[in-house]
Amino acid sequence: MKKYKWLIIALNLIVLIVFINYSILKKEAILSEGKLVLLELAPVDPRSLMQGDYMRLSYAIAQEGTYMDSIATRGYCVVKLDSVGVAEKVRLQEGKTPVMDDEYLIVYTKSNWSLNIGAESYFFQEGQADKYAAAKYGGLKIDREGNNVLEGLYDENRKRIE
Repeated sequence: MKKYKWLIIALNLIVLIVFINYSILKKEAILSEGKLVLLELAPVDPRSLMQGDYMRLSYAIAQEGTYMDSIATRGYCVVKLDSVGVAEKVRLQEGKTPVMDDEYLIVYTKSNWSLNIGAESYFFQEGQADKYAAAKYGGLKIDREGNNVLEGLYDENRKRIE
């Protein structure tokens, strides 16, 4: 019986490692091949804007004309890019279709009080808070399925804050 116990533990460990590596590879593919979309950051409560070494994020398109009781718990925010690459919300929809050629999907989830689009926090090196306080845009890399990864924060001139 002990022999099977170690075999089951080893198999579970292998499955876990494969799953984690698959998830990492998927995110790396989005970062390398995804489309960069800039989302304007919305103001958040200044008492919790900076807490140690991270910044809480909220996006303006998640707050524009959203009626929380009339939308699905999960779905897609359809956006179009303006001439400088900043996303403008077109609509919210439950499925991946319909989508025009110049529109992009971003997966959303709805909580009790807000619409969550993209990462909700950005971690940076301790002592760098002043540099990131001027952030105006969050840069998301998105794939055609609506999956996204926060790539960085950008200033008012759409330059990445390094």
